[in-house]
Amino acid sequence: MKRRYFASTPRGFEDLLAAELATLGATEVRQDAGGVHFAGDLATGYLACLRSRLAERVLLLVHRFKADNSDELYAGVREVLWREHLDLNSSFAVDVTSRHRAFAHTHFAALRVKDAIVDQFRDATGKRPSVDLDNPDLRIRVHAGRDSVDVHFDLAGDALHRRGYRVRQIAAPLRETLAAGILMRAGWPRVQARGGALLDPMCGSGTFLVEAAWMALDVAPGCLRDRFGFLGWRGHDAALFERLRSELAKRRLDRQELLIEGSDADPSAVAAARANVERAGVAGFVRIGQRGIDDIRPPADCRGGLLVTNPPYGVRLAGAETPEQLLAALGTRLKSEFSGWDAAILVEDAGRSGVPGLRAHRSHRLYNGPIRCRLHRYRIHGDTGKADAKPPGGADPGPDHVDVSAFANRLRKNLRTLGRWASRNGISCYRVYDADVPEFAIAVDLYRSDRPWAHVQEYAPPPRIDATLAARRLRAALDSLPEILGVARENIVLKQRRRQRGDSQYQRFDETGEFIVVEEHGCKLLVNLKDRIDTGLYLDHRATRDMIRELAGGRDFLNLFAYTGVASVQAAAGGAASTLSVDMSATYVEWGLRNFSLNGLTEDRHRYVRDDCSRWLDQATERTFDLIFMDPPTFSNSKRMRGTLDIQRDHAGLVGKTMRLLRPGGILLFSTHAKRFRMDTDSLGRFQVDEITGLTIPKDFARRANVHRCWRITHRQG
Repeated sequence: MKRRYFASTPRGFEDLLAAELATLGATEVRQDAGGVHFAGDLATGYLACLRSRLAERVLLLVHRFKADNSDELYAGVREVLWREHLDLNSSFAVDVTSRHRAFAHTHFAALRVKDAIVDQFRDATGKRPSVDLDNPDLRIRVHAGRDSVDVHFDLAGDALHRRGYRVRQIAAPLRETLAAGILMRAGWPRVQARGGALLDPMCGSGTFLVEAAWMALDVAPGCLRDRFGFLGWRGHDAALFERLRSELAKRRLDRQELLIEGSDADPSAVAAARANVERAGVAGFVRIGQRGIDDIRPPADCRGGLLVTNPPYGVRLAGAETPEQLLAALGTRLKSEFSGWDAAILVEDAGRSGVPGLRAHRSHRLYNGPIRCRLHRYRIHGDTGKADAKPPGGADPGPDHVDVSAFANRLRKNLRTLGRWASRNGISCYRVYDADVPEFAIAVDLYRSDRPWAHVQEYAPPPRIDATLAARRLRAALDSLPEILGVARENIVLKQRRRQRGDSQYQRFDETGEFIVVEEHGCKLLVNLKDRIDTGLYLDHRATRDMIRELAGGRDFLNLFAYTGVASVQAAAGGAASTLSVDMSATYVEWGLRNFSLNGLTEDRHRYVRDDCSRWLDQATERTFDLIFMDPPTFSNSKRMRGTLDIQRDHAGLVGKTMRLLRPGGILLFSTHAKRFRMDTDSLGRFQVDEITGLTIPKDFARRANVHRCWRITHRQG
């Protein structure tokens, strides 16, 4: 059964958490301020608690309702059948957060929620469960938003950053989830995969050291916890949870080459770090010593690596050195000893620009508890302090190295902006990159299904570009995608686009017959990423399909050159009285019928016809329609059709024949992907022809505004 969840995370890591949850099987992933909404079964929720390195809490949504006053809040909470979730002999606690003016007094709102729960039990049994604010069996979290009230169960119980390995600590320790996020942001998994080391020269109680080791060894962060919030929930599936935990215990990788070192000038910090590393079970992979900044150097025999540290902000100073003096000493040491390394330094955002003498290539705003910080990232290149062109991991790039940073930076920027837009609009499939950096001429589309996929199309390089260089650039770009997008390497599909003629638009790459199910505005659609250049879903037509959905209510809809019938599915979802789809490809007709079946569309109102559209238009005389969509191929010489189709040459005739089937007051939407297309307005002068391309190009295709053109054609009035 699909359930709805929200996972909170330290501010600044929402994108990383979204990618992480997707790898755990989460679907419908949507970033929000301070966390991520997602869907999945109960196992997905358990895995988020056990395996997420970034989630602070995992909340299970159990009820959503509208309330504008305390009485409506009370009534809404009573709609939950609490005996299905809470035992009469158990304890509970209620926490309320609010963005609704009516519930600004959250303590009073929490009392009303508590009363609703207690009164329901008392009315049914004459008894009531107890309230335990400190250690409840079930913690209930209620959020009153501007539009709705959400009731959640806190599956984590204690915050998930409490991993269970911190047996000793020092003042101002770094939160474990924050440390894990910094390591991910700084590229530690990539550095480690290339044989690089990790060094924390101000390791404190060893948080970076343990999190880095667990990440490299694939140790589940929840492996040491013996208490979770769901253990006191009546819906808890103990057998499922124990099976998942047992499977995770067997996942630990064997990393004999793993090299992690930590040091600190404070002997009490060194003792704490050693105790915590021992408790975490990674003492065999981590070396810790007492030394000052002036004595740090790379571990012997390492192939470059990542230096990551959280210098004291004045809270944990053992000597007379100020934070500024420590950073200056660190900068000097980095330039003299760590050429070819990456560095990630977390500093308080209080006027400090970072490490003196070094220029950061990336900077991220983060929060260490209430302290606003900056994570500065550096590539160290000898005494210059400039950004190093060497890849993370420190190995000499060699003559074949391609600097992929411009591509990676643009992809990350697009992912942030388009990801937020897609989440707000419920869009699960969208283009995230389209040759934005000319040297990396690829298009990257994200498809969110039960797990995320990336569909990559390489634009064939022009003859003037060296083919070997183009191939190296492509490989470098592909190598960067798993980390940036959070997509497993095996779920990245690569194709090359070439100018297409005739039947080549239906070019086969493979015959896997492998489909995934994606969603668009609540409709389920089949997509095949591997077999053809086309996937079954034209992403650039998303806004056009939205328009069709809005216009279709109560109307008879005709879909010419219907492809996989997605426009017809959206018309039906919009309340169309009927849909008729025409396409000559048996493959696409079958595909379209499967899309219909997925959405419960029956053939009595939603029909598919296999025929050449031009021939069908010549013979169609019995039916007329209120709304028609026509998106012909640019060119076709298929043996299954009469003659050839050249859309520039033939469009006026096609439109004229189609308009005979359009009722007065009806609308024909004509779209084409032909790049040099010119609408023959002279031949079509008897109709009202209005170009609406600007309304049909979605945000993710705005930088390729010529991807298609679209017209609204109607009968002239009078």
